[in-house]
Amino acid sequence: MSKSASLTRVALAYVAALAVAVAWLALGPSTGSLLWDGLVADLLATLVIFGASRLHHNSSFYDAYWSVVPPLLIGWWWSQSPEADDTRAALVMLVVVVWAVRLTGNWIYAFPGLHHEDWRYPLLRERAGKAEVLADLGGIHLVPTIQVFLGCLPAYVAVTRPGNAVGWLDAVAVVVGLGAVLLTFVADLQMYRFARTRRPGQALDQGLWAWSRHPNYFGEWGFWVALALFGVAASPGDAWWLFVGALAMLALLLGASIPMMEERSLERRPAYQDVIDRVPRFVPRPARRTT
Repeated sequence: MSKSASLTRVALAYVAALAVAVAWLALGPSTGSLLWDGLVADLLATLVIFGASRLHHNSSFYDAYWSVVPPLLIGWWWSQSPEADDTRAALVMLVVVVWAVRLTGNWIYAFPGLHHEDWRYPLLRERAGKAEVLADLGGIHLVPTIQVFLGCLPAYVAVTRPGNAVGWLDAVAVVVGLGAVLLTFVADLQMYRFARTRRPGQALDQGLWAWSRHPNYFGEWGFWVALALFGVAASPGDAWWLFVGALAMLALLLGASIPMMEERSLERRPAYQDVIDRVPRFVPRPARRTT
């Protein structure tokens, strides 16, 4: 199947998922809370994407869901909150939309078509054995949806409550958020350029990748930290729990995504061990010198 035909099918699945979510919000029984109504709608839309994944035997249908849903969900929360601080909400939406456009655009650029599936998904299903359907539903679809929802909780606070007046912490959140998006953009651009010219077995250790083995993941985490900062700016008294989503993202990156990527890199490029020995794993900083 061609890339354009594949993208059309993915887009239709997302339209169907959005329609189900909107129908629930408009016609379904209310939980009495914007937060929980949003979660139910999000989970129902995820089930639609899961159905499309199973129908096409390709769980990469879910990949763009990560970046498509947050601006829609946060925008809906804002639209339903007449007492929100519109200036802060607009700043939150600015950061979220820029992040979503960049990440979704990056996925579209790199997506070859439905003949391709992210290599991690078959591995997870294979490891699950007879429970592969549950692994697909839970591990590949529902768990990421819940993690993204947790990451959006500070934005919920920021766009639904009057909160404190917009101040310096909101400015810091904007700088951190947009800076994180720029970091991931540059890191991905450097990777694409390297991939076009690399020699067999060669590993990238130039540019941002000389400071961190995963600068794109560090930038992604920085975006979720920015949302947490917006939440704290709006409601400092809730600071004790507003970083839960960012911490969940950090656990996902450090506990699952990075180990899987590095194991695969070592299998395909043994020289990558030299990069591991010299270049910091996550937080960018100067590489270690080796003798």
